[in-house]
Amino acid sequence: MTAVRPAPSGPDRAPVGTGPATGAVPSARPAARTVGSLPSSTERADPRFGRLDEMTVGEIVAAMNAADFDVPRAIEAALPQISRAIEAAEPRFCAGGRLIYVGSGTSGRLGVLDASECPPTFHTDPSRVVGIIAGGPTALTTAVEGAEDDAEQGALDLAALRPGRADTVVGLAASGRTPYVIGALEEARRSGALTVGISANVDTAVSAAADHAIEIDTGPEVLAGSTRLKAGTAQKQVLNMISTALMVRAGRTYGNLMVSMNPSNTKLRRRAVELVAKIAEVDPVVAVGALEQSGYDIKVASVMLIQHETAAAARNRLARADGRLAVAIGRPSSEHPGLHRV
Repeated sequence: MTAVRPAPSGPDRAPVGTGPATGAVPSARPAARTVGSLPSSTERADPRFGRLDEMTVGEIVAAMNAADFDVPRAIEAALPQISRAIEAAEPRFCAGGRLIYVGSGTSGRLGVLDASECPPTFHTDPSRVVGIIAGGPTALTTAVEGAEDDAEQGALDLAALRPGRADTVVGLAASGRTPYVIGALEEARRSGALTVGISANVDTAVSAAADHAIEIDTGPEVLAGSTRLKAGTAQKQVLNMISTALMVRAGRTYGNLMVSMNPSNTKLRRRAVELVAKIAEVDPVVAVGALEQSGYDIKVASVMLIQHETAAAARNRLARADGRLAVAIGRPSSEHPGLHRV
């Protein structure tokens, strides 16, 4: 879901940069760090690629591929930061809170992309994972000049979603100093939401504005300053980790199976049949019958077959299990023989 930029609020709205609103719980984040005046690592020119315009096509792609090996190493170094942020977000998300991504340019598009992939993958309501991009929907395909420099608009766009204590707001900025993102994070903190800052540099303003900093130091790009390259790849991988881990912890998978997906096309309906047949250990024809009775709900069909219940009874059982298939069928995935056969 892409948030649409709201109209400015009334004159009584606290301006960007003021203290917490009444009732907001101050965060335990450290005091803001001073950001140096030197160019960030993502903006420096790497001398290894200084003759890029003289390279053959083969040399260019080889250079880019070699540079991309920096990404997994940088992410590995930040795994403790990533884990802590997800662990802090987990109880909020599992209690019904939202995951809200905020960014500009490539970072904003990546946030919207991850948000848009959650409903088909995990059958979540589109309002549970939301992407906000500076400049609004137009910026998904066309650069909106100056949008990233507007901290006040970042705060306004975030405020339009009425964030609260149950929500987690993730600010994405490769440079780590995008005003729009910082304004949104400050607004999120005033609302009591958990805040996470993801950047491709260290000791950034975005990190200082967030409760949890995730700093993926991917270094200079092959094409100096083009953060759609290594920095963008790193951000995409971290967003994969955040959304997938939260969905797994919220019970939207069974083992490593996408049992909550929405079988909205022929390929996915075929996959749904395979999943139900595997989980319930039945013939595919039997799986199809249960899926048709359940409205092609993989979890409901699986419970029907394993517990020998009607679709209505299976739904009630799942509801009592908080939607967790392992609980509803009384068998954790680690003890399910059908999931571990080669």
